[in-house]
Amino acid sequence: MTASDLVAPPSVPPRDRAGEGELRTSRTRLVAVWGIVAAGVSIAGVVLWLAFGSAKSGTVPLYTVQPGVFSRRVTAEGNLKAQTAMPLTAPIGAPGGLQIAWIAPDGTQLRKGDLVVRFDATDFGSLLVAGNEDRQTAVNKLTKTSSEASTTKTNLLRDADQARTEVESAKRFRFDDAEIFSLYQRVESEVDQTLAGERRDHAVSVLGVREKIFRADRDLVAIDQHKADLKVRNAEKGLSSLELRAPYDGILVLTRDWRGDVPRVGATIWPGGALGEIPDLSTMKAEVYVLEADASGIAVGQKAEISLDSQPGAVYRGKIAQMDKLARPRVRGVPVQYFGVTIELDRTDPRIMKPGTRVRAQLELDNRTKVFSIPRQALFEKEGKTIVYRRRGIGFEPMVVTIAASSAGRVVVTQGLSRGDQLALVAPAASGDEKAKGEGKGGRSLPSS
Repeated sequence: MTASDLVAPPSVPPRDRAGEGELRTSRTRLVAVWGIVAAGVSIAGVVLWLAFGSAKSGTVPLYTVQPGVFSRRVTAEGNLKAQTAMPLTAPIGAPGGLQIAWIAPDGTQLRKGDLVVRFDATDFGSLLVAGNEDRQTAVNKLTKTSSEASTTKTNLLRDADQARTEVESAKRFRFDDAEIFSLYQRVESEVDQTLAGERRDHAVSVLGVREKIFRADRDLVAIDQHKADLKVRNAEKGLSSLELRAPYDGILVLTRDWRGDVPRVGATIWPGGALGEIPDLSTMKAEVYVLEADASGIAVGQKAEISLDSQPGAVYRGKIAQMDKLARPRVRGVPVQYFGVTIELDRTDPRIMKPGTRVRAQLELDNRTKVFSIPRQALFEKEGKTIVYRRRGIGFEPMVVTIAASSAGRVVVTQGLSRGDQLALVAPAASGDEKAKGEGKGGRSLPSS
Protein backbone atom coordinates (compact mmCIF):
# COMPACT_ATOMS: atom_id res chain seq x y z
CA MET A 1 0.00 0.00 0.00
CA THR A 2 1.41 3.29 -1.00
CA ALA A 3 1.10 6.66 0.64
CA SER A 4 -1.26 7.86 -2.02
CA ASP A 5 -3.60 5.00 -1.22
CA LEU A 6 -3.71 6.03 2.46
CA VAL A 7 -4.59 9.73 1.74
CA ALA A 8 -7.02 9.59 -1.22
CA PRO A 9 -10.64 8.51 -0.44
CA PRO A 10 -12.07 5.63 -2.27
CA SER A 11 -13.51 6.68 -5.60
CA VAL A 12 -17.34 6.50 -6.12
CA PRO A 13 -18.73 5.79 -9.48
CA PRO A 14 -20.34 8.86 -11.15
CA ARG A 15 -23.70 7.07 -11.63
CA ASP A 16 -24.11 6.42 -7.84
CA ARG A 17 -23.57 10.14 -6.96
CA ALA A 18 -26.20 11.27 -9.45
CA GLY A 19 -28.78 8.89 -7.92
CA GLU A 20 -28.21 10.27 -4.43
CA GLY A 21 -28.82 13.87 -5.72
CA GLU A 22 -32.08 12.94 -7.40
CA LEU A 23 -33.29 11.17 -4.25
CA ARG A 24 -32.52 14.19 -2.11
CA THR A 25 -34.39 16.54 -4.55
CA SER A 26 -37.47 14.26 -4.60
CA ARG A 27 -37.63 14.23 -0.81
CA THR A 28 -37.46 18.06 -0.74
CA ARG A 29 -40.31 18.41 -3.26
CA LEU A 30 -42.46 15.91 -1.39
CA VAL A 31 -42.05 17.84 1.87
CA ALA A 32 -42.98 21.12 0.14
CA VAL A 33 -46.14 19.60 -1.39
CA TRP A 34 -47.26 18.18 1.96
CA GLY A 35 -46.67 21.60 3.55
CA ILE A 36 -48.88 23.33 0.98
CA VAL A 37 -51.62 20.73 1.44
CA ALA A 38 -51.47 21.11 5.23
CA ALA A 39 -51.72 24.93 4.95
CA GLY A 40 -54.76 24.67 2.62
CA VAL A 41 -56.50 22.30 5.00
CA SER A 42 -55.86 24.71 7.88
CA ILE A 43 -57.30 27.70 5.96
CA ALA A 44 -60.35 25.72 4.90
CA GLY A 45 -60.94 24.73 8.49
CA VAL A 46 -60.78 28.35 9.62
CA VAL A 47 -63.24 29.41 6.91
CA LEU A 48 -65.67 26.62 7.81
CA TRP A 49 -65.43 27.53 11.46
CA LEU A 50 -66.17 31.18 10.70
CA ALA A 51 -69.07 30.27 8.42
CA PHE A 52 -70.82 27.59 10.46
CA GLY A 53 -69.54 27.98 13.97
CA SER A 54 -70.07 31.69 14.49
CA ALA A 55 -73.77 31.38 15.35
CA LYS A 56 -73.13 28.63 17.86
CA SER A 57 -70.15 30.39 19.43
CA GLY A 58 -72.11 33.64 19.98
CA THR A 59 -70.19 35.81 17.49
CA VAL A 60 -73.34 37.09 15.66
CA PRO A 61 -73.46 40.90 16.13
CA LEU A 62 -76.34 41.83 18.40
CA TYR A 63 -78.38 44.94 19.15
CA THR A 64 -80.13 45.41 22.49
CA VAL A 65 -83.57 47.05 22.21
CA GLN A 66 -83.98 50.12 24.42
CA PRO A 67 -86.54 52.97 24.22
CA GLY A 68 -85.11 56.22 22.94
CA VAL A 69 -85.64 59.27 20.74
CA PHE A 70 -86.25 58.95 17.01
CA SER A 71 -86.00 62.02 14.78
CA ARG A 72 -86.01 62.32 11.03
CA ARG A 73 -84.55 65.43 9.48
CA VAL A 74 -84.09 66.50 5.87
CA THR A 75 -81.51 69.02 4.72
CA ALA A 76 -82.44 71.58 2.09
CA GLU A 77 -80.80 74.64 0.57
CA GLY A 78 -82.27 77.84 -0.78
CA ASN A 79 -82.43 81.61 -0.35
CA LEU A 80 -84.13 84.26 1.74
CA LYS A 81 -87.02 86.25 0.31
CA ALA A 82 -89.21 89.01 1.71
CA GLN A 83 -92.74 88.18 2.77
CA THR A 84 -94.06 91.32 1.04
CA ALA A 85 -92.53 93.33 -1.78
CA MET A 86 -93.68 96.14 -4.07
CA PRO A 87 -93.39 95.05 -7.72
CA LEU A 88 -91.90 97.46 -10.25
CA THR A 89 -93.61 97.24 -13.64
CA ALA A 90 -93.54 99.27 -16.84
CA PRO A 91 -96.42 101.75 -17.26
CA ILE A 92 -99.53 100.39 -18.96
CA GLY A 93 -100.98 102.21 -21.97
CA ALA A 94 -97.97 102.74 -24.18
CA PRO A 95 -98.51 101.87 -27.88
CA GLY A 96 -95.41 99.70 -27.90
CA GLY A 97 -92.32 98.85 -25.90
CA LEU A 98 -90.75 101.39 -23.55
CA GLN A 99 -87.05 102.13 -23.46
CA ILE A 100 -85.24 102.48 -20.15
CA ALA A 101 -83.51 105.88 -19.98
CA TRP A 102 -82.02 105.34 -16.50
CA ILE A 103 -82.19 102.59 -13.86
CA ALA A 104 -80.58 102.15 -10.45
CA PRO A 105 -78.08 99.28 -10.10
CA ASP A 106 -79.26 95.95 -8.71
CA GLY A 107 -78.96 95.78 -4.93
CA THR A 108 -79.03 99.56 -4.38
CA GLN A 109 -80.01 100.62 -0.86
CA LEU A 110 -83.02 102.88 -1.39
CA ARG A 111 -84.67 105.51 0.72
CA LYS A 112 -88.31 106.46 0.47
CA GLY A 113 -88.82 108.66 -2.60
CA ASP A 114 -85.54 107.76 -4.34
CA LEU A 115 -85.68 107.46 -8.13
CA VAL A 116 -85.54 103.86 -9.30
CA VAL A 117 -86.34 103.87 -13.04
CA ARG A 118 -86.92 106.57 -15.67
CA PHE A 119 -88.36 105.70 -19.10
CA ASP A 120 -88.04 107.53 -22.39
CA ALA A 121 -91.02 109.88 -22.92
CA THR A 122 -91.07 109.81 -26.75
CA ASP A 123 -93.74 107.14 -27.14
CA PHE A 124 -96.10 108.66 -24.59
CA GLY A 125 -95.57 112.12 -26.10
CA SER A 126 -96.55 110.84 -29.54
CA LEU A 127 -99.55 109.06 -27.99
CA LEU A 128 -100.65 112.32 -26.33
CA VAL A 129 -100.44 114.27 -29.62
CA ALA A 130 -102.41 111.58 -31.46
CA GLY A 131 -105.02 111.49 -28.72
CA ASN A 132 -105.52 115.25 -28.80
CA GLU A 133 -105.89 115.17 -32.59
CA ASP A 134 -108.46 112.37 -32.40
CA ARG A 135 -110.34 114.26 -29.72
CA GLN A 136 -110.48 117.43 -31.85
CA THR A 137 -111.63 115.40 -34.85
CA ALA A 138 -114.40 113.87 -32.78
CA VAL A 139 -115.48 117.30 -31.54
CA ASN A 140 -115.62 118.59 -35.12
CA LYS A 141 -117.66 115.59 -36.21
CA LEU A 142 -120.07 116.13 -33.35
CA THR A 143 -120.47 119.81 -34.24
CA LYS A 144 -121.06 118.99 -37.91
CA THR A 145 -123.57 116.28 -37.07
CA SER A 146 -125.45 118.57 -34.70
CA SER A 147 -125.58 121.37 -37.32
CA GLU A 148 -126.83 119.01 -40.03
CA ALA A 149 -129.41 117.58 -37.69
CA SER A 150 -130.64 121.04 -36.71
CA THR A 151 -130.90 122.23 -40.35
CA THR A 152 -132.71 119.12 -41.53
CA LYS A 153 -135.12 119.27 -38.63
CA THR A 154 -135.92 122.93 -39.35
CA ASN A 155 -136.62 122.19 -43.03
CA LEU A 156 -138.82 119.21 -42.24
CA LEU A 157 -140.78 121.17 -39.66
CA ARG A 158 -141.30 123.99 -42.19
CA ASP A 159 -142.51 121.53 -44.82
CA ALA A 160 -144.89 119.96 -42.36
CA ASP A 161 -146.29 123.36 -41.32
CA GLN A 162 -146.74 124.40 -44.95
CA ALA A 163 -148.54 121.13 -45.77
CA ARG A 164 -150.73 121.55 -42.72
CA THR A 165 -151.63 125.09 -43.79
CA GLU A 166 -152.52 123.88 -47.29
CA VAL A 167 -154.77 121.20 -45.86
CA GLU A 168 -156.57 123.70 -43.69
CA SER A 169 -157.01 126.09 -46.63
CA ALA A 170 -158.33 123.29 -48.82
CA LYS A 171 -160.85 122.39 -46.17
CA ARG A 172 -161.91 126.02 -45.67
CA PHE A 173 -162.36 126.87 -49.34
CA ARG A 174 -164.13 123.86 -50.78
CA PHE A 175 -165.20 123.71 -54.47
CA ASP A 176 -168.13 121.30 -54.01
CA ASP A 177 -170.98 123.45 -55.41
CA ALA A 178 -171.76 122.01 -58.88
CA GLU A 179 -173.87 125.00 -59.90
CA ILE A 180 -171.04 127.46 -59.28
CA PHE A 181 -167.82 125.48 -59.98
CA SER A 182 -167.02 123.24 -62.86
CA LEU A 183 -166.18 119.55 -62.55
CA TYR A 184 -162.50 120.28 -63.25
CA GLN A 185 -162.32 122.74 -60.36
CA ARG A 186 -164.00 120.35 -57.98
CA VAL A 187 -161.63 117.44 -58.88
CA GLU A 188 -158.57 119.71 -58.67
CA SER A 189 -159.64 120.89 -55.21
CA GLU A 190 -159.95 117.30 -53.93
CA VAL A 191 -156.56 116.35 -55.39
CA ASP A 192 -154.88 119.37 -53.76
CA GLN A 193 -156.41 118.54 -50.40
CA THR A 194 -155.24 114.88 -50.58
CA LEU A 195 -151.75 115.85 -51.74
CA ALA A 196 -151.36 118.39 -48.94
CA GLY A 197 -152.34 115.80 -46.35
CA GLU A 198 -149.83 113.25 -47.71
CA ARG A 199 -147.08 115.89 -47.79
CA ARG A 200 -147.82 116.66 -44.16
CA ASP A 201 -147.72 112.99 -43.11
CA HIS A 202 -144.51 112.41 -45.10
CA ALA A 203 -142.77 115.38 -43.44
CA VAL A 204 -143.71 114.12 -39.99
CA SER A 205 -142.51 110.54 -40.69
CA VAL A 206 -139.23 111.69 -42.25
CA LEU A 207 -138.64 113.91 -39.24
CA GLY A 208 -138.88 110.88 -36.93
CA VAL A 209 -136.49 108.79 -39.07
CA ARG A 210 -134.01 111.65 -39.27
CA GLU A 211 -134.10 112.01 -35.51
CA LYS A 212 -133.06 108.33 -35.10
CA ILE A 213 -130.27 108.68 -37.69
CA PHE A 214 -128.91 111.82 -36.07
CA ARG A 215 -129.05 110.17 -32.65
CA ALA A 216 -127.05 107.17 -33.97
CA ASP A 217 -124.51 109.49 -35.60
CA ARG A 218 -124.10 111.38 -32.31
CA ASP A 219 -123.52 108.07 -30.46
CA LEU A 220 -120.83 107.03 -32.95
CA VAL A 221 -119.10 110.36 -32.65
CA ALA A 222 -119.34 110.09 -28.85
CA ILE A 223 -117.59 106.69 -29.03
CA ASP A 224 -114.78 108.19 -31.11
CA GLN A 225 -114.52 111.04 -28.63
CA HIS A 226 -114.39 108.58 -25.71
CA LYS A 227 -111.62 106.61 -27.41
CA ALA A 228 -109.68 109.83 -27.95
CA ASP A 229 -110.19 110.84 -24.33
CA LEU A 230 -108.98 107.42 -23.18
CA LYS A 231 -105.88 107.71 -25.36
CA VAL A 232 -105.13 111.15 -23.95
CA ARG A 233 -105.71 109.97 -20.40
CA ASN A 234 -103.38 106.97 -20.85
CA ALA A 235 -100.73 109.21 -22.36
CA GLU A 236 -100.94 111.68 -19.51
CA LYS A 237 -100.89 108.86 -16.96
CA GLY A 238 -97.91 107.30 -18.72
CA LEU A 239 -96.03 110.59 -18.77
CA SER A 240 -96.68 111.03 -15.07
CA SER A 241 -95.49 107.47 -14.33
CA LEU A 242 -92.30 107.49 -16.39
CA GLU A 243 -90.40 107.87 -13.15
CA LEU A 244 -90.77 105.08 -10.59
CA ARG A 245 -89.76 105.95 -7.04
CA ALA A 246 -89.30 103.87 -3.91
CA PRO A 247 -92.42 103.78 -1.68
CA TYR A 248 -90.35 102.92 1.42
CA ASP A 249 -86.81 102.12 2.49
CA GLY A 250 -85.46 98.89 1.06
CA ILE A 251 -83.14 97.17 -1.39
CA LEU A 252 -83.70 97.13 -5.14
CA VAL A 253 -83.94 93.58 -6.49
CA LEU A 254 -84.10 93.55 -10.29
CA THR A 255 -85.82 90.72 -12.15
CA ARG A 256 -83.58 88.36 -14.11
CA ASP A 257 -84.62 86.81 -17.39
CA TRP A 258 -84.06 83.19 -18.44
CA ARG A 259 -80.44 84.03 -19.26
CA GLY A 260 -79.83 85.62 -15.86
CA ASP A 261 -79.58 89.20 -17.20
CA VAL A 262 -81.14 92.20 -15.42
CA PRO A 263 -82.80 95.19 -17.18
CA ARG A 264 -80.26 97.74 -18.46
CA VAL A 265 -80.32 101.24 -19.93
CA GLY A 266 -81.62 101.09 -23.50
CA ALA A 267 -83.51 97.83 -22.99
CA THR A 268 -87.10 97.67 -24.23
CA ILE A 269 -89.77 96.68 -21.73
CA TRP A 270 -93.33 95.96 -22.80
CA PRO A 271 -96.17 97.70 -20.92
CA GLY A 272 -96.83 95.86 -17.68
CA GLY A 273 -93.52 93.98 -17.89
CA ALA A 274 -91.76 93.18 -14.60
CA LEU A 275 -88.63 95.17 -13.78
CA GLY A 276 -87.99 94.06 -10.21
CA GLU A 277 -89.26 94.62 -6.70
CA ILE A 278 -88.50 96.51 -3.53
CA PRO A 279 -88.89 94.01 -0.65
CA ASP A 280 -89.96 94.90 2.84
CA LEU A 281 -87.00 93.79 4.98
CA SER A 282 -88.95 93.70 8.24
CA THR A 283 -90.38 90.23 7.54
CA MET A 284 -88.44 87.53 5.68
CA LYS A 285 -89.11 83.96 4.60
CA ALA A 286 -86.92 81.15 3.29
CA GLU A 287 -87.53 79.39 0.00
CA VAL A 288 -85.64 76.08 -0.03
CA TYR A 289 -85.59 73.08 -2.34
CA VAL A 290 -85.85 69.45 -1.22
CA LEU A 291 -84.79 66.52 -3.38
CA GLU A 292 -87.73 64.55 -4.71
CA ALA A 293 -86.39 61.40 -3.03
CA ASP A 294 -86.31 63.11 0.41
CA ALA A 295 -89.67 64.87 0.21
CA SER A 296 -91.78 62.00 1.53
CA GLY A 297 -93.60 63.05 4.69
CA ILE A 298 -93.17 66.82 4.34
CA ALA A 299 -96.33 68.69 5.35
CA VAL A 300 -97.42 72.24 6.13
CA GLY A 301 -96.93 73.18 9.78
CA GLN A 302 -93.83 71.05 10.45
CA LYS A 303 -90.95 72.67 12.31
CA ALA A 304 -87.80 73.85 10.58
CA GLU A 305 -84.50 75.51 11.40
CA ILE A 306 -82.36 77.59 9.06
CA SER A 307 -78.82 78.91 9.24
CA LEU A 308 -77.28 81.56 7.03
CA ASP A 309 -74.12 80.80 5.11
CA SER A 310 -72.91 84.27 6.05
CA GLN A 311 -73.66 83.66 9.76
CA PRO A 312 -73.23 79.90 10.31
CA GLY A 313 -73.51 80.16 14.09
CA ALA A 314 -76.96 81.77 14.13
CA VAL A 315 -80.01 79.49 13.97
CA TYR A 316 -83.51 80.76 13.18
CA ARG A 317 -86.60 78.68 13.76
CA GLY A 318 -89.82 78.57 11.79
CA LYS A 319 -92.38 76.28 10.24
CA ILE A 320 -93.32 75.08 6.77
CA ALA A 321 -95.95 77.42 5.32
CA GLN A 322 -96.20 76.13 1.75
CA MET A 323 -94.98 73.30 -0.48
CA ASP A 324 -95.12 72.77 -4.22
CA LYS A 325 -97.61 70.21 -5.47
CA LEU A 326 -95.28 68.92 -8.21
CA ALA A 327 -91.52 68.51 -8.38
CA ARG A 328 -89.59 70.47 -11.00
CA PRO A 329 -85.95 70.92 -12.04
CA ARG A 330 -83.99 73.81 -10.53
CA VAL A 331 -81.32 74.13 -13.21
CA ARG A 332 -82.08 74.31 -16.91
CA GLY A 333 -80.95 71.11 -18.64
CA VAL A 334 -80.42 69.15 -15.38
CA PRO A 335 -83.08 66.45 -14.89
CA VAL A 336 -82.80 66.33 -11.06
CA GLN A 337 -86.15 67.42 -9.59
CA TYR A 338 -86.91 69.26 -6.36
CA PHE A 339 -89.93 70.30 -4.33
CA GLY A 340 -90.04 73.97 -3.42
CA VAL A 341 -90.74 74.57 0.28
CA THR A 342 -91.50 77.96 1.87
CA ILE A 343 -90.50 78.40 5.53
CA GLU A 344 -92.13 81.12 7.60
CA LEU A 345 -89.61 82.41 10.16
CA ASP A 346 -90.47 83.21 13.76
CA ARG A 347 -88.28 86.33 13.74
CA THR A 348 -86.30 88.42 11.27
CA ASP A 349 -83.00 90.23 11.82
CA PRO A 350 -82.87 92.99 9.17
CA ARG A 351 -79.21 93.68 9.93
CA ILE A 352 -77.98 90.42 8.47
CA MET A 353 -80.99 89.01 6.61
CA LYS A 354 -81.07 90.25 3.03
CA PRO A 355 -83.04 88.97 0.03
CA GLY A 356 -81.08 86.34 -1.84
CA THR A 357 -78.94 85.29 1.14
CA ARG A 358 -78.09 81.61 0.84
CA VAL A 359 -79.51 79.45 3.66
CA ARG A 360 -79.37 75.85 4.76
CA ALA A 361 -82.51 74.40 6.35
CA GLN A 362 -83.17 71.41 8.57
CA LEU A 363 -86.75 70.19 8.19
CA GLU A 364 -87.99 68.14 11.14
CA LEU A 365 -90.28 65.55 9.58
CA ASP A 366 -90.63 63.26 12.60
CA ASN A 367 -89.73 63.46 16.29
CA ARG A 368 -90.72 60.67 18.71
CA THR A 369 -89.67 59.89 22.26
CA LYS A 370 -89.61 56.59 24.13
CA VAL A 371 -89.89 54.45 21.02
CA PHE A 372 -88.04 51.35 19.90
CA SER A 373 -85.71 52.51 17.15
CA ILE A 374 -83.59 49.68 15.72
CA PRO A 375 -80.97 49.60 12.93
CA ARG A 376 -82.15 48.69 9.46
CA GLN A 377 -79.69 45.76 9.47
CA ALA A 378 -81.89 44.01 12.06
CA LEU A 379 -84.87 43.77 9.67
CA PHE A 380 -85.37 40.88 7.29
CA GLU A 381 -88.05 39.64 4.89
CA LYS A 382 -89.52 36.18 5.32
CA GLU A 383 -92.61 34.85 3.57
CA GLY A 384 -93.69 38.38 2.69
CA LYS A 385 -93.48 39.59 6.32
CA THR A 386 -91.05 41.89 8.07
CA ILE A 387 -89.24 40.03 10.84
CA VAL A 388 -86.35 40.30 13.25
CA TYR A 389 -84.25 37.51 14.74
CA ARG A 390 -84.53 37.68 18.54
CA ARG A 391 -82.02 35.83 20.65
CA ARG A 392 -83.54 33.01 22.68
CA GLY A 393 -81.10 30.89 24.66
CA ILE A 394 -78.25 29.83 22.42
CA GLY A 395 -80.24 30.38 19.24
CA PHE A 396 -82.50 32.90 17.50
CA GLU A 397 -86.17 32.93 16.69
CA PRO A 398 -87.89 35.01 13.98
CA MET A 399 -90.43 37.56 15.22
CA VAL A 400 -92.94 39.48 13.10
CA VAL A 401 -92.78 43.25 13.79
CA THR A 402 -94.82 46.33 12.83
CA ILE A 403 -93.02 49.37 11.43
CA ALA A 404 -94.27 52.94 11.99
CA ALA A 405 -91.56 55.25 10.62
CA SER A 406 -88.09 54.98 9.21
CA SER A 407 -85.04 57.00 8.23
CA ALA A 408 -81.92 56.19 6.25
CA GLY A 409 -80.46 54.01 9.02
CA ARG A 410 -83.13 53.56 11.71
CA VAL A 411 -86.63 52.05 11.86
CA VAL A 412 -89.31 52.59 14.50
CA VAL A 413 -91.02 49.36 15.62
CA THR A 414 -94.37 49.67 17.42
CA GLN A 415 -95.27 46.00 17.88
CA GLY A 416 -93.30 42.81 18.34
CA LEU A 417 -90.43 43.97 20.56
CA SER A 418 -89.81 44.49 24.26
CA ARG A 419 -87.19 46.31 26.26
CA GLY A 420 -83.98 44.32 26.49
CA ASP A 421 -84.56 42.09 23.45
CA GLN A 422 -81.34 41.19 21.65
CA LEU A 423 -81.61 41.23 17.87
CA ALA A 424 -79.24 39.74 15.31
CA LEU A 425 -77.78 42.25 12.85
CA VAL A 426 -77.05 39.47 10.34
CA ALA A 427 -79.21 36.50 9.43
CA PRO A 428 -78.10 33.66 11.77
CA ALA A 429 -77.52 30.14 10.41
CA ALA A 430 -80.15 28.43 12.61
CA SER A 431 -79.99 24.73 13.50
CA GLY A 432 -82.95 22.38 13.31
CA ASP A 433 -83.90 22.99 16.94
CA GLU A 434 -83.77 26.81 16.46
CA LYS A 435 -86.01 26.54 13.39
CA ALA A 436 -88.54 24.64 15.45
CA LYS A 437 -88.61 27.46 18.00
CA GLY A 438 -89.36 30.13 15.40
CA GLU A 439 -91.64 28.30 12.97
CA GLY A 440 -95.12 26.96 13.38
CA LYS A 441 -97.46 24.92 11.21
CA GLY A 442 -96.65 25.15 7.59
CA GLY A 443 -93.31 26.90 8.29
CA ARG A 444 -94.89 30.37 8.88
CA SER A 445 -93.24 32.79 11.28
CA LEU A 446 -94.99 33.12 14.62
CA PRO A 447 -95.64 36.57 16.05
CA SER A 448 -94.31 37.63 19.39
CA SER A 449 -96.32 36.37 22.39
